[in-house]
Parts: sequence; C-alpha cells; structure tokens
Amino acid sequence: MSKRSNLAAAALLVASIGIAKASPRTIEIPEPTAEFKAPKDDAHRAGFDAATGNCMVCHSVDYIATQPPKKGDKFWETEVHKMIKVYKAQIGESDAKIIADYLAVTY
Repeated sequence: MSKRSNLAAAALLVASIGIAKASPRTIEIPEPTAEFKAPKDDAHRAGFDAATGNCMVCHSVDYIATQPPKKGDKFWETEVHKMIKVYKAQIGESDAKIIADYLAVTY
C-alpha cells in the first residue's frame, strides 16, 4: 500500500470516529416574554386577537415592537402583506386588514 493510500485510510478512519462520537444537539428555545400591547379601544380588539393568533406563529412580538414607531397604515399594510406574499404566512385577507389596522394604531 502506498504512503498516499495509508494517509487517505487514516484520514477516513479519523473522520468516521469523529462522526461516530457526535451526538444530536438539542436546543431549548425560551418561551417568549414580550406580548402585544393591549388595543387602545374595543374597535381594535379583533386586530389584537388576530395578531396574537397569527403573527407569533413565525416570530416574536419583539420583531414588531422594534419596527420604527408611528409609521402608519401604509407601512403596516405593506408589512402584513409581505409576511403573506414573501414568507407565506397563512393569514386571510380580512385578518390581514384588521391586523394592519391594530398595528398602525398601536405601534
């Protein structure tokens, strides 16, 4: 056996030992601590409920809370539709509207 073959065999042996010793890694994700701000009035309660039920499926409330404040209706309509079109969020059109309204008024 050539020196090159011996080196290749040794490298393969070392690699296979490393793989055999590797164990699955588990990561525990902490429970989210941030919550959506309470709606300012009863008219936005449905938007608050829809945001709580839909948005947190993919990301924490921190993602929303760190957006620039007071951006208004157009900004939040665009953001909610981006979540639907780009990230495939399963949000119906009626929920999208009330979520955007709630976010515009609250954030």
